[in-house]
Amino acid sequence: MSTRRSRTALAVLAAAALTGGLAAPQAAAEHRGTDTTAVEWFDVTARAVAAAPAATQVTNSRTWAIGWLAAARATRAVPAGVDRAEYQRAALASAVHRALTELAPTQAAQVDEAYAATLDAIPDGRSEDRGVAAGERQASLLLAERAADGLDPASVNAPFPQPAAAPGVWQPTPPAYAPSTQYGNRVARPFALHSQSQFRLPPPPALDSARYAADLAEVRAYGAADSTVRTAAQTETAQFWFGSSFTLYTEPLRVALTRSPQGLAGQARLVALFHVASVDTQIATSDSKYAYTRWRPVTAIHTGAIAPDPAWSPLHATPAHPDYPSGHGTYAGSAEGVLTALSGARTAPFELTSPTAPGVTRTYTDWRRLSRENVDARVWSGIHTRSADEAGITLGRSVAGYVLQRQGELLAAR
Repeated sequence: MSTRRSRTALAVLAAAALTGGLAAPQAAAEHRGTDTTAVEWFDVTARAVAAAPAATQVTNSRTWAIGWLAAARATRAVPAGVDRAEYQRAALASAVHRALTELAPTQAAQVDEAYAATLDAIPDGRSEDRGVAAGERQASLLLAERAADGLDPASVNAPFPQPAAAPGVWQPTPPAYAPSTQYGNRVARPFALHSQSQFRLPPPPALDSARYAADLAEVRAYGAADSTVRTAAQTETAQFWFGSSFTLYTEPLRVALTRSPQGLAGQARLVALFHVASVDTQIATSDSKYAYTRWRPVTAIHTGAIAPDPAWSPLHATPAHPDYPSGHGTYAGSAEGVLTALSGARTAPFELTSPTAPGVTRTYTDWRRLSRENVDARVWSGIHTRSADEAGITLGRSVAGYVLQRQGELLAAR
């Protein structure tokens, strides 16, 4: 047993004594027809982030992006004189392990257990040792590179200098009237974009435009808590997609990963680019939101010039940041762009559940349908205009396309 592996084994034995045994992935890929290392470490990452989540969604996406971009870099090129499969398995596990123990330290014992189980399934020797070293190097370099990138919760939620109330200008919304969030995200450092404003959207529809009047009339009718025109199916869609996009898109990404015909390097690339695009999309979203600070439908309906109705309430409580563009829309557009490019537009049927719609299971066969439902859902929730939702899809797709164009640079080992 190598010295490196001896150290890991001792750490794991100590953790096992505290936790009552190993809760690691069943990393015995050499006994299976397909290498499952990427899927196993996807699950390790998902569990670690879910057990110790950051207070801001983009910070959780950053954790995934750092770990899996390091894994993609470490597995992309295999040195001469080693077994390719053994090297890549060790490199992937090492990179993600290093990132998670740094970024989710409370989960280090469980991540260490998973790491030891993966290494135990790889024969000792040069291939394992060089893979471990490559993964650790790429993760350490990336962690240093991303230090102080402005994606920690405190920086993301920097105080917003609230402007005076005026038509079209965002104001705190009921029932909490909470200060705006995600203001600082607009100046965070992207992974791939040259600037936060690179894909800034054009302005939202003018307040006196026919489009905005139609948008507001739709939200007023279909997004009201007591709507008489919204159907049960539409209400279910709104409820299904009311939760965190980060949470709801974890399973579709896992579906694409488990069905990927690519080897470990390609699988690591899929997860890495998905989350790199997600982080940069969320930065670009805040840039556009705070460039225009468009008020939310509830404020427009309560105080607007078109038949104001102070008693109107949306189906769901309005999140505390501007309307344009919809963050759910941008996330969906980004996810759709990466998944379509790297796994095809359609897939075999898969089921999806939502923590905000207990007991509801939906079946999908393409990624675009998820985007369409996100657009509708935010209108039927009463919290976004359709223009904001559709602009969000456009923004997310644009960022994803740019990330994919730059993947050669992003994936190059340092």
